[in-house]
Amino acid sequence: MDGKRPLNPGQSEAVAYGKGPLIIVAGAGSGKTRTLTERLVHLVEAGVRPERIVAITFTNKAANEMRARLDRPLAVSYGLRARSPFVGTFHSFGAKILREEAKHFGRSKNFAIFDNKDSERLMKNILNSSSFGPAKMLWEISRLKNNLLLEKELEPKFLRFFKAYESGLRRQNAFDFDDLIEKPVQLFQKELAILEKHQKRYDYILVDEYQDINTAQYLLLKQLCQNHRNLNVVGDDEQAIYGWRWSDFKNFLNFERDWPEAKVVTLGENYRSTGIIVEAAAALIENNQFRRPKKLWTSNGRGELIKVINARDPEEEAKRIVAEIMSRGRTESAILYRTNAQSRALEQELNFNFISYEIFGGVKFYERKEIKDIISGLRYALNPKDEISRERLEKTFTKRVAAELISELPRLAGELKLLELIGFILKTANYSAYLEAKFRNAEERQENVAELISFAAGFHDLGEFIEKISLLQPLDKTILVGEDKPIKLMTIHLAKGLEFENVYVVGAAEGFLPHNRSLGSDEELEEERRLMYVAMTRAKQKLVLSFHGMASRFLYELPPELVEFSPTTNLDSEEEIFLD
Repeated sequence: MDGKRPLNPGQSEAVAYGKGPLIIVAGAGSGKTRTLTERLVHLVEAGVRPERIVAITFTNKAANEMRARLDRPLAVSYGLRARSPFVGTFHSFGAKILREEAKHFGRSKNFAIFDNKDSERLMKNILNSSSFGPAKMLWEISRLKNNLLLEKELEPKFLRFFKAYESGLRRQNAFDFDDLIEKPVQLFQKELAILEKHQKRYDYILVDEYQDINTAQYLLLKQLCQNHRNLNVVGDDEQAIYGWRWSDFKNFLNFERDWPEAKVVTLGENYRSTGIIVEAAAALIENNQFRRPKKLWTSNGRGELIKVINARDPEEEAKRIVAEIMSRGRTESAILYRTNAQSRALEQELNFNFISYEIFGGVKFYERKEIKDIISGLRYALNPKDEISRERLEKTFTKRVAAELISELPRLAGELKLLELIGFILKTANYSAYLEAKFRNAEERQENVAELISFAAGFHDLGEFIEKISLLQPLDKTILVGEDKPIKLMTIHLAKGLEFENVYVVGAAEGFLPHNRSLGSDEELEEERRLMYVAMTRAKQKLVLSFHGMASRFLYELPPELVEFSPTTNLDSEEEIFLD
């Protein structure tokens, strides 16, 4: 949203609200973060001492933008030496509390904060020769801490490792990332005097993206605000897409249950997208049962129809998406997908057309560890003099596994078909179990492996396959120079909060969006629909949805008069009437 645009009536009402709980229900593109920022500025200008305000965001980027907007009002109202409000993430706020209260957990105020790598090293030492992998154990511990579960709710086989992990953190004067919220909540529950001390420090707590909070974050806010009750939150339940990392958007839906006197302000005007995109997204999300009803609208022009492309396979889908991008003169564009594995065909097509691109928040397909592991095995099978590939096999796998691969692959290259050779590598290395033991995102990495196998199925000759993917690398290095803006490629989850002139959503098909993993319950399916809603509302001017295979059920929920359907070239007559 344009920061210079005057506040609309709903925004002004939220900004100027007095004391008491406030929830700002903000539709996509309605300027919710700006509204919360202006609320913060208003409180400072109204005489609330800055140091008695807490503003919590989910990203450091949002926190930095909020602080920048505060600089002038603070200087005007309180002078250059003004104390600032706390503006930062949940975890930085939790760390602030723990710096003062660390002694209650056997730590000093100079404690270290362990990141994922640090925690994995600690857990790996604890597990030693155990059959459990560090990734699995750390996932269980994170689940326990974020959901405030009791130790006894851990499976007995995990409990001793959990206790050893906690002892290891204490011994090293460290907390892990999840401790930064869970430990203050735990302390406040046991020590009411300490809770009262922190309650008396703050008069207002403001929270952005409230729909994304988890159980521990929810309780921390409730503890700190239960006396002054000045909890001001903003969010959009339609954009709650992080259930897989324990966010619970029901905290947003039930805000008035916790704070019966709450003021509710709804922001429905979308400043980002065309009328057709807004209308289609609103029609889609109305199919969800668990939501706050709201009217999403815009005064922007109607714009172009949403284009839906039906392709035969990932390669044709990528070709048609890239052709669409090229036809629009390389204006700002983003390609969104449900899983990282889907980038493979897109990257190849962009490379072949000498179009620069960036993987936002991720690694390019052929640079991902699991892909490089398998490719190294195949390269060594084809060329036993390849010392780089041999070295990777030796560093990646145990001595026994590496020795067997090095011994057998060159011989098997002349006997097995390509897919059989890949199968031999995966089976010998017990690669699925290897990923599960080593990585928290093992499922995503396994999807990447499955995508490589799917692509390899189109080749009979190992040499041809290796040459094909090897030729991508020099292209990738040379095309990133130029005046054109690179095309952004990213998952829909990473696109949340961003906007682009043109958005291309690939894989709008059953099994991808909604994902196969999300068909077990109505709640999971509704989160997938919210994911589709988020993807659609990133677009400002042009929106293209594409699929191969069976069309996503979400495409049938779009008003047909808002859609331009582009079938594949060899559909039979029954398939061609899709969406008519």
